[in-house]
Amino acid sequence: MKLENSVKTVFLICVMTGLFILVGNVIGGRAGVFLALVLSLGFNFGMYWFSDKIVLRMHRAQPIGPGDPYGVFQMVQELSVRAGLPMPSVYMIPQALPNAFATGRDPAHAAVAVTEGICRLLSPRELRGVLSHELSHIRNRDTLISTIVAGIASAIMQLANMARWAMIFAGGRSSDDRDGPNPLAMLLVIIVAPIAAILIQLYISRTREFQADASGAEISGDPEALASALEKISNPSLLQSIARAGAMPRTSPALTHMYIVNNLSGQSFLSIFSTHPSTGERVRRLRGLLGTGYGR
Repeated sequence: MKLENSVKTVFLICVMTGLFILVGNVIGGRAGVFLALVLSLGFNFGMYWFSDKIVLRMHRAQPIGPGDPYGVFQMVQELSVRAGLPMPSVYMIPQALPNAFATGRDPAHAAVAVTEGICRLLSPRELRGVLSHELSHIRNRDTLISTIVAGIASAIMQLANMARWAMIFAGGRSSDDRDGPNPLAMLLVIIVAPIAAILIQLYISRTREFQADASGAEISGDPEALASALEKISNPSLLQSIARAGAMPRTSPALTHMYIVNNLSGQSFLSIFSTHPSTGERVRRLRGLLGTGYGR
């Protein structure tokens, strides 16, 4: 299953790259493809080297070390050894919403961040299950994959926006002018390409979450701990109480694919546009691992 998911992910990244090149070609022919590639390489270079610092700063995350009040550092230290990973940096986010994420371009430059809300809500056993999930993202190189996919998707949407403005300013050309791009192709680029890029991005994100759940259960040896944690941090009553207290963070939707659950989205949000699988399905799969060698 892990190999199958990895093959699907590589295939879909290739599809996104092809879509990106196609959009550039529609807009400006060979020159458009060249410009698109240059912009994409520059954008992805910056994301590759600096995305972790940018994300942590956006969340006002603070580094923590041994002796933190919730024992997070010690848990990460122990689980990193079990996972065969270098010790990542550990951060605490001053936020009531229970959540966690991993970031960094590779295992040697990785970081794990948790909110104060998740530390207060979960038992040590459940928190350990969450940290195992995040470490599995690092081990599976999901942090790099999500950066690449988000970068390509963003570039496609920027090109589609360029195409929209190109159509507006080219609206006055005569019908005999055949040097410009095909209007029908431009319209498809503006409408279809961004939607396709987003759907591929979301599918990859959901696939990687399932894989991280399974490999996280392997690292901790306790799938029930993560299942219980997911139920708690996705509880609608809890989220409503946080919202009523005015403690819901102002977080960019572009970052939700990083979190262990997307508890910023409304219940009416269409599941096809969700960055995460349903909590119920994730819990069902995790509990299906009990007695298969992952349980204690």
